[in-house]
Amino acid sequence: MLSEDLSSLIAELRQSTGMDTQETQTCPLPQAQTEHSSTPPMAWFPREPRDLKSAGVTEPTIEALALKFLLNAGVASARKVSEQVRLPFAIVNDQLRRMKSEQLVAYRRSAGVNDYEHELTPEGYERAGLLMKRSSYFGAAPVPLQEYRDSVTKQSLLRERPTEASLRKALGDLQLGSEVISQLGQALMSVAAVFLYGNPGNGKTSMAERLTQAFGKTIWLPRAISIGGEIVRLFDPTMHETATPPYLGEDAKVDARWVCIERPTVVVGGELTMESLELCVDNSTGVLEAPVQLKSNCGTLVVDDFGRQRMSTTELLNRWIVPLEKQYDFLNTPSGKKIKMPFEQLLVFATNLAPEELVDEAFLRRIPYKIEARDPDESEFVNLFGKLATKMGMECDESQIQYLVEKHYKAVGRTFRFCQPRDLLNLMRNYQRFHQLSSTVTPEIIDAAARNYFAVGSVS
Repeated sequence: MLSEDLSSLIAELRQSTGMDTQETQTCPLPQAQTEHSSTPPMAWFPREPRDLKSAGVTEPTIEALALKFLLNAGVASARKVSEQVRLPFAIVNDQLRRMKSEQLVAYRRSAGVNDYEHELTPEGYERAGLLMKRSSYFGAAPVPLQEYRDSVTKQSLLRERPTEASLRKALGDLQLGSEVISQLGQALMSVAAVFLYGNPGNGKTSMAERLTQAFGKTIWLPRAISIGGEIVRLFDPTMHETATPPYLGEDAKVDARWVCIERPTVVVGGELTMESLELCVDNSTGVLEAPVQLKSNCGTLVVDDFGRQRMSTTELLNRWIVPLEKQYDFLNTPSGKKIKMPFEQLLVFATNLAPEELVDEAFLRRIPYKIEARDPDESEFVNLFGKLATKMGMECDESQIQYLVEKHYKAVGRTFRFCQPRDLLNLMRNYQRFHQLSSTVTPEIIDAAARNYFAVGSVS
């Protein structure tokens, strides 16, 4: 009979929306794409382990994960436990047999060839409850730290060679001059830190978020890793986008503890704190979460609106002064150990302020590329407005655009921004739809959009 505390713990766990039991249903194991048999196999991928040693997992780790899963599930076959911890059936089945001999689990009934449904014994319940109080994690078994380090080296951006064509494709229809394209391309080639600065509305964040696409391809990321004896969740569905695995060869077997994702672009803003840069314990679950710089390895980390964080710019850059030069970082574990971790991503600081207003010369030296997202001139503004109007199916001739420029820009001394044509056209279209008008842009519609969009009192 379970105690009231243990029953309450199970009830809370079953209500949780963030556990790997749900992830098992939504993220199927990666499979090789045999329909592309003519495609050359990928150079590196995580191979399925043959035994405990090649998996780099200890017996106590599998035991803890299996006990906690059975505590939550009640009854489960060895194959279900194998799918949950994402290790081969043979490895998990051997461990469950050992656990049965130690009277931690018992067979309920047969579940097919060489398989049984398992349930916890009273001793198993007791041990599972103690383990659950320390950490409620019972998802994928962790990947050894060294395997993760090796994977970052093998999938590093430094191994890629983005071209001007791939960069222009990544930036899409953003209106950028050749000089800015060249500067961004140089930064991508060296994977160096970048300051993107300039007035708001000129596409700094849009640029930063698209840069990773110039490198293309997917990477493999462990769902969890082992750091200093602790399990750390690395795969984050809110930051990582799963991808279809590339063709790996006819006989390839992937380690299911890894997930194929698009090269990550992690964006952090004003919510960034010093705690975000360290291993963080979720107090409700006892699970360790990886910091943002770890989740962005092999991709891009964008510090948006730099200078507006809850920590000072000096604190942030002091924290990263060594990683910026050495491409590695040190993280503190709950036990007090310092662990060396890879710090290999394109780091972009996007800000409305001039770099010299934020940091001193010593820090600026460590961020070699300072790229200004400048304001458009009149011809660029007019050209962009016309292109977007056509794309949106709106009839807007040059005289109407010139009316907008003369009355709502030149007459009031207003500066052009690259975001304004899109924003104004959206307002104009909403006006047309509400009043059931045709798609033709008129001075009346332009004035209505300007009144809504620009600051009160700034339009005559």
